This record gives sequence, C-alpha cells and structure tokens, in this order.
Amino acid sequence: MSTLDWSKKRCIVLDMDGTIYLGNTPIQPAVAGIVRNWERFDFRFLSNNTSHSPISYVKKLNGMGIAARLDQFLTPTEPLAHHLARSGIERAYIVGNDDFKAHLHELAPNLAMTDKDAQCVILAYDTDLTYEKLAKSALLLQDPNVHFLATHPDLVCPSPEGPLPDVGSFLALYRTATGRSPEKIFGKPDPRILEPVLAKYDLSEVVMCGDRLSTDKALAENAGIDFILVLSGEATADDAARERRAPTLMVENLGIALP
Repeated sequence: MSTLDWSKKRCIVLDMDGTIYLGNTPIQPAVAGIVRNWERFDFRFLSNNTSHSPISYVKKLNGMGIAARLDQFLTPTEPLAHHLARSGIERAYIVGNDDFKAHLHELAPNLAMTDKDAQCVILAYDTDLTYEKLAKSALLLQDPNVHFLATHPDLVCPSPEGPLPDVGSFLALYRTATGRSPEKIFGKPDPRILEPVLAKYDLSEVVMCGDRLSTDKALAENAGIDFILVLSGEATADDAARERRAPTLMVENLGIALP
C-alpha cells in the first residue's frame, strides 16, 4: 500500500456516514481534519443516501462546524434527473420520502410524480415506506413498458444501532415479487456521479475517501482515482486484505490521512 502525494491533490471527495460522522455523532478527528484543510482543498461531499436532501446535509455538516455549501454536494439524484430528461420520461411513480421528492422536483421540475400512466418507477431510500407504495409500484412493474430505476445499490444504511435495510435490500423484494430488476442504478459505484468533479480536475488531482469497499472503493477504481479507506465505519482491515486491489491508503480515520 503506497502513501499519498498530497502535493498533487486539489479535490477531495468525501463519503459522509462512516467517514465524517456515524449517524448524528461527528467523528471528531475527521471533522478537525476537514476544517484544518478547508482552504487548501476543494471538498466535495458524496452520499448514496437519498432519504436526505443536500439541504439537510448542509445543515447537518454546518452543525458540526464544517462550512459546507449546497454546491459541494454530489448525490445520485443528479444523474437520475439527467437520465429522465434524456429519456423523455415525464411521469414517474416515486418510492421515496418527501426529502427525496423535493430534491428531485428541484432538478426535474416538469416531472409529474404520479401512478397514473406512469412511465417508470423510481426507487429511492424510502424511510417512509408503506405497503401501499410497494403494492402500487409492484403492480406498475407488471407492465414491461414501465421502466424501473433505482437511485443506488447499497444493501444497508449504517446507523449507531446497526445496519438498516437500504435500496439494495428493497430490490431483492422487487425481484421476488415482480421478477424485475432496475434497468439503471445510479450513485456509487457508478462514476457518472463524479462528472461535475472530473469535468473540472484531472484524475491525478482527485482523491476519494470512504469507509465502504463495495461502493466507495469501487467508485474510485471505476473512475480511475486514488482511494483512502477509513476504518471508522463499515470496512475492517481484514476486509481490505481480501480485496484484489489494495486501497491507495488505509487509516483509522480521515483526520489521520489529511495533512
């Protein structure tokens, strides 16, 4: 495992839960490291968790002492909205909570969120999931002409009490009930989520930092950028040792990695 040449880096893309905080509890060395380097690097904040809007994340990070702004956030909702526009999808049934619907409306204001003549079903991390939503979406997906899209593939969402079912777990239910899998899944590890960053910086100038191998590390490898694995969240050193390709750097927490 090599060391990281910070002199070449200009942008740091940060996973949040497990990297900057656990639930609502800040990982203090990580927060201190970000604040210490705030003027040195262009920090971008990236989460697959579509149960919260960027506005919610800004408030959360600001409350921890990080001067985050809306323009620094990357979410699966942006590439999803671009896909809807390119595909001419104007009506969609949303399995998602109000935060997700509000963010999607900002990005796709002409999208009708309805089950009437829906052209697609969009599955997000719905923390207000009901049987009615599952039933309506499953019935819509009986029609092969109705598209199926998901915001991200995470099986679980971390919490201080333990892992919680996330979109990837919901997808197993849909496969069983409908025989359908999404045509497209956005978010990590799909490198399209990094398009705003990679349009501005060379690959050598960007580093990704996160606590998950299946999403954060895979995203960095798919995009061709360096990766820092922090052991403050999901992955362990033993997990990393079983990987075919080692992270660029592995540390206990983000604060240790940052200069």
